[in-house]
Amino acid sequence: MMRTLTAKQREQWDIDGYFILEQVFDPKEVAHFSTQLDVMRTKPGWDPMGTPRGHYGWVEQTLDQDPESFMDRRDVLSYDQAFLDLIDRPEVFDLIVDIMGPHILLSMTQAIVRASTPDFPGYTHTDGGEALRRIRVTETSLPLAIKAMYLLSDVNGTDSANFTVFPGSHIRPFPENADPIITPHTPGAVPLNGKAGDCILFSHSLWHGPSPNNSGRARKTLLYNYCQLFMRAYDFGKISNVVERCTPRQRRLLGDLGHNFRPGDYFYAPVDQVEAIQRDSSLSE
Repeated sequence: MMRTLTAKQREQWDIDGYFILEQVFDPKEVAHFSTQLDVMRTKPGWDPMGTPRGHYGWVEQTLDQDPESFMDRRDVLSYDQAFLDLIDRPEVFDLIVDIMGPHILLSMTQAIVRASTPDFPGYTHTDGGEALRRIRVTETSLPLAIKAMYLLSDVNGTDSANFTVFPGSHIRPFPENADPIITPHTPGAVPLNGKAGDCILFSHSLWHGPSPNNSGRARKTLLYNYCQLFMRAYDFGKISNVVERCTPRQRRLLGDLGHNFRPGDYFYAPVDQVEAIQRDSSLSE
């Protein structure tokens, strides 16, 4: 049986658009993922080009391998087996399925390091770009997309690169063009604290963003985005090139429907979609 939300988690999701799962990773896992983020700096990959807000270019070589400096690496599945295993880790994935239903894809993976610097003021946004932010679902609707943010650093106090949210903004109009612009310090913003190993689940349409980081140490996070099956993946135009290393359930989450593309695919799910998603990967080898 897959895990389901508690009544408290369901209430917070419906009202606030997020909730926190404590200690999904143990200290050994936190250390492993943190080390893998450092390793990423030595390899080419998808990184920001000019702005840290979702516009990416191919970086042929890494210029800054300081583990405390800024990094925003996309499409991380190929770097280590642990990133593949995280696709459907039951403690988190089961709850995502409970919220979204079984007709879903993994659409994006991302590793972010927020440096401690006086030069970054923080910013507030939604996921999915300018168009998707205006598509809000009601309290009784399945979400279009959900993101899981895994903390690899302790976050304590204010202006420590806190994940900062505007609770309830996922289901109501938001003053996105306000003057002055909305920031992590705007009234109504809630900066979240947490420990390395915690996971924050939040809706794509929740207004959120990183606060400034004046803590004296970098904040490391991993993010995995899940969307409904009929939506397009962020990170790859075709099925990801790591599917051969995945379990059947993970392959399905990366868009492998078990056959060559046919008209209507991803809108009308395969007949085994529910079984493919709800069956534990460890039993699918």
